[in-house]
Amino acid sequence: MKFLGNIIWLLCGGIVTSIEYLVASLLMMVTIVGIPFGLQTLKLAMLALWPFGSKVTDSGNSGGCLSIIMNLLWILLGGIWICFTHLAFGLLLCITIIGIPFGMQHFKMAALALTPFGKSIS
Repeated sequence: MKFLGNIIWLLCGGIVTSIEYLVASLLMMVTIVGIPFGLQTLKLAMLALWPFGSKVTDSGNSGGCLSIIMNLLWILLGGIWICFTHLAFGLLLCITIIGIPFGMQHFKMAALALTPFGKSIS
């Protein structure tokens, strides 16, 4: 069931958001300072391709103040636009009954798109 859900997910905006994450990641990895942002965004790109069956957990205070600062920078550098993309797809998919589970997944991904640091994906 997860496999079919992930295939339908790709058609319901998963491929678009994954490409958006990938482009953001490549642009950030151009500079040495942007490499941590790019690596985290690559993880989100993989999650955006295959979200059903994946688990996002809070890493706790492993990053401390650094993860807060990096989340704030991430929101300003590109996280807000990717969040808007997830919100738009979520609203569009929640119009139909069949699209509600996929819309809800986009809403979860929107929250993750705003603050990806301090979270781990398994």
